[in-house]
Amino acid sequence: MKGKDTPIELHGSLWMTVAGEKFGGENRVALLAAIAECGSITQAAKAVRMSYKAAWDAIDTMNNLAGEPLVERAAGGKGGGGTRLTQRGEQLVANFRTLDREHRRFIEQLGQQAEGLADDYLLIRRMSMKTSARNQFLGTVSQVKAGAVNDEIELEIAGGEKLVAIVTHESTESLGLKLGTEAFALVKSSSVILMTDEDNARFSARNRLTGTISRIQPGAVNTEVVLDLAGGATLAAIVTRDSCDQLALAVGKRATAIFKASSVIIGVPA
Repeated sequence: MKGKDTPIELHGSLWMTVAGEKFGGENRVALLAAIAECGSITQAAKAVRMSYKAAWDAIDTMNNLAGEPLVERAAGGKGGGGTRLTQRGEQLVANFRTLDREHRRFIEQLGQQAEGLADDYLLIRRMSMKTSARNQFLGTVSQVKAGAVNDEIELEIAGGEKLVAIVTHESTESLGLKLGTEAFALVKSSSVILMTDEDNARFSARNRLTGTISRIQPGAVNTEVVLDLAGGATLAAIVTRDSCDQLALAVGKRATAIFKASSVIIGVPA
């Protein structure tokens, strides 16, 4: 503060969460609105000053946590097609704008009541969990197999896909994991193995999710490959550029993602 007579203004932002995971706020909703207006991820990303990759990462996260697609590819148009919002995506944008107007009105009223009392308030910072795991899936516990030390937790995610995680029996109890419990699964992209021909292959890994390659982001050494899964979910894997070339990975090609149950981290809303 410059002086005791300098007024302090209250500001606030509206943010949506799903099962404790950040779903989206003003920036992500602005991205969705720009997609609806431009019909292109590239143009929408430029409009909201976001990189193309960051835009797709945000869309993937929102689609996965929503449990259904908010954005879909559209046939036809320049270049053979574009991108548009689904009906659910349009509804989300409209509802968020309504909530945001009410939220702004509330902040204004609170600011009027707090005028002159700023010196009596303490600054409170909210602590939020951050994770480096690229893949985040919201689901419901569909099976629990108890063991002497570890338990096997099965989680049903969007599209009816099943994920299996191994956690300690103590974690099962402390997280309250049981049939019907809402939970989320975290899987690091570096823990995912990709294969294109599984007819004669056998693996000990419990989790196998098959989808269509929608994006490939080459790097100096590694390449990020994103699969579109059933139900609108997506999964990202990090593979070496050599592996990408040897497997002849390309957009539109079918591939299967494999990862161990021990690579899955289970969490629940706090």
